[in-house]
Amino acid sequence: METTRLSNNGQVKLPKSIREQYHWPAGTELEIEECPDSIVLRPKKPVPTTLLSDVVGCAGYRGPANSLDDMDEAIAWGVSESHARSRYTGLI
Repeated sequence: METTRLSNNGQVKLPKSIREQYHWPAGTELEIEECPDSIVLRPKKPVPTTLLSDVVGCAGYRGPANSLDDMDEAIAWGVSESHARSRYTGLI
């Protein structure tokens, strides 16, 4: 087991053998997990960039595009239907 020291600035130097074993070059961001009697360091995983073109097909709609007015009308209809059901079931 290797040891290290906490500097006056609160810095910890990881031994070279550990950095090489885990392939952590200088500048690697590490997450810190606090445990009851220890801490765990693990490399921060980058969040992949998601492009609209990657997910746009998941909606499955193949018809013509609707206008904003059409969408507003559909939303208003859905809200009025929801309120009508609530009145019918006595939930209001």
